Amino acid sequence: MAAVQDSIDAVRIAAAAADSEKAEDMVAFDVSEPLAITDIFFIATGTSPRHVLAIAEEIEKQLYLKTKRDPRQREGLEEGEWVLLDYGDFVVHIMDAESRAFYDLERLWKDCPRIDLQLPDTASVLTEDPADASDTDDAGDAGDSSDGEGNDD
Repeated sequence: MAAVQDSIDAVRIAAAAADSEKAEDMVAFDVSEPLAITDIFFIATGTSPRHVLAIAEEIEKQLYLKTKRDPRQREGLEEGEWVLLDYGDFVVHIMDAESRAFYDLERLWKDCPRIDLQLPDTASVLTEDPADASDTDDAGDAGDSSDGEGNDD
C-alpha cells in the first residue's frame, strides 16, 4: 500500500518549510510497505544545532498553519543534533551532517520509493544515494550543495 496523498501533501509542506530555512539534502521515502506504523520518512540536514532547531520550528509552524497538525511526539530539541517530529502518518528527521552520516538513514530506506517533494530547482534535494556518490567522490563531498564557485549559499 502506497503512502496516502494527504501524507504526501503534508510532507511537501514540511519540505517547503525546510527549504525556506535553507535545509540541505532533503529527501522523502515512502516507507508504507516495510513499516505499518507510518507512511513517509522525510529527512533534511541542518548545518548547526541552531539551524537544525530553526528548520524544525519552521516545519512545525507551517504544518500547523496550513493543516492544523501538531506532532504527536518531538525528540532531540535539547541537543539539536537530530530532531524527530512524529506526525503519525509521517515522520520528519532533521539532522546535523555528522549525525546524518553516522546513522545513514538513506541506506536503510534506499529500496523504498522516493517521493517527489516538488521543490524549486534551487532547493538542496538529495538526488542520488550518498553511498553511490562516495565511491567516486572524496569523503564528505556526497550531496555537496555548493554552487560550484566556492560559495555554499
